[in-house]
Amino acid sequence: MKKKILSMILTAVLAVSAVGCGGSGESQPAEDTAKTENTQTETAAEQTDDAVEAEDTTEAAGDTTEADASSEPKILKAAASFAYPSLDVHKEYYGWYTSIYGISEALFKMDENMNAASCLAKDATSDGSVWTITLNDGVAFSNGNPLTAEMVIKNLQRVAEVNERFAYLSDFEMTATDDKTITIDTKEVYPTLRNELASPELGMVDLDATTDFDNAPVCTGPFVIKSFQPEGDVEVSKNESYWGGDVKLDGAIFYYMQEDDPKLLAMQSGEIDCYNSVSSAALAVYEQEPDKYNVVSIPGARLQFYILNENNLDDAVREAINLTVDKDAIAAYLEGTVSAAVGPFSPSAAYGKVTVPAVDTAKAKEVLEADGYTLGSDGIYEKDGKKLSINIKYYAARSLDTLALLIQEQLKAVGIDSVLGVEEDPDSTYIANGDFDLALYCMIADKAGDPLYFIESAFKEGAYYDCGGFSDDHCEELIGQLMYETDTAKRAELANEIVQIVIDDNAFGFVGLFNSTTVLRPGVSGFAENIPFDFYGVDAETDIE
Repeated sequence: MKKKILSMILTAVLAVSAVGCGGSGESQPAEDTAKTENTQTETAAEQTDDAVEAEDTTEAAGDTTEADASSEPKILKAAASFAYPSLDVHKEYYGWYTSIYGISEALFKMDENMNAASCLAKDATSDGSVWTITLNDGVAFSNGNPLTAEMVIKNLQRVAEVNERFAYLSDFEMTATDDKTITIDTKEVYPTLRNELASPELGMVDLDATTDFDNAPVCTGPFVIKSFQPEGDVEVSKNESYWGGDVKLDGAIFYYMQEDDPKLLAMQSGEIDCYNSVSSAALAVYEQEPDKYNVVSIPGARLQFYILNENNLDDAVREAINLTVDKDAIAAYLEGTVSAAVGPFSPSAAYGKVTVPAVDTAKAKEVLEADGYTLGSDGIYEKDGKKLSINIKYYAARSLDTLALLIQEQLKAVGIDSVLGVEEDPDSTYIANGDFDLALYCMIADKAGDPLYFIESAFKEGAYYDCGGFSDDHCEELIGQLMYETDTAKRAELANEIVQIVIDDNAFGFVGLFNSTTVLRPGVSGFAENIPFDFYGVDAETDIE
């Protein structure tokens, strides 16, 4: 009876939460929405049942000794904000999650100081356009096969074939001079190669032994796949043959919980041990009980931003939007989780020195009226008999659902109406097809201690996030220079000029830089809580005391 009551309560709470996140205006098709809500509800209920059963079992075995308890396997339970249909390390962004799960490793790993530290590779040095990479001793896959220089090259070549963001690797000449040494001739000076080799999409896979890349890749990490539910939960177990030494955990389970409320409920009920990207509402709860929750917050590199579709919105409307969106007010509302952004990078970075116009709603109205808009009796601007209403798309993670509502309210206050549309997978919907006026997104803008990654991904013509039609010849020229510039100060100067062009064009809006906030139960450690990147999670040192 107790089990059923708890399940009913959690189901009811989740149902209310799911309806609330649906928002007003455009939403998912009813069938898809119902499917999502039912799946989340059933999963949460099943997890609650499991937790209660575990509690009942514990009560029934009240005379269990401490020795028996200590022999129980250490299984970490975490929440994951995203779930993907594949574990193919090299495709799309799937490698980010195989890295979080502790399955895959790249040649280098970004550390707490945003440096590309040694991992599978010991070092990488350059002489002009030629890089020499040396592998660490004893590196092997989970099946015992050694990682050789030839296999590294095969992996890099495969990434270039299956992931368009890394297609440039096919232009390099790669040679295995011995089993542990690779030379890469980039043809031209390529200053960021070591950092890019830390990208989780460049994780090493035993290409000869892997027969199912989507469900069971053979990698080098401290964990191996135990069970994988596409677009759902993932369970891993210890790699008993891990090349890097002892692995403290016996395994981990990652429950797919995209929305914030289920994570908070699961943490409070003891169903999970940790998760990151903590929302402001949840943070306030955790901070009230420091004896129950360990909260670690550090400056992060994840950016909340929006893309303005230049194919649909004219210059005046885009300018009015950027003059209206109040990033400081949004940051205040999300107190403790984000800091107001100026550009895509931290203002403390040498390549984060840009300026944006101050919020000025009066000027926003003047810009619209100068463009022929008149304010209607309902408080919404119109032109040529058509009301000014924009299509805002977002996904319900990283507090973007909250951002969508706040931006909608701010725009309406100056006479711009909007319709909200939520998607579960932005990359296969509005980012891919450009079906938006304002598209909210969140990503790591500075993943390697250098500005090129985000600039090339978002501002270069035809780039992955250049889905709003931004194009500028001078900007293209500057990006070309940034790709080859080796002087750090000059790289910063180029980056600042590029970002300023984008700001002045009103092609994007940069809203907030997330503080990297992780909540853990007392005794849980090593869940990448001190690393300002979202593509790390469990590793060999992750532990539960």
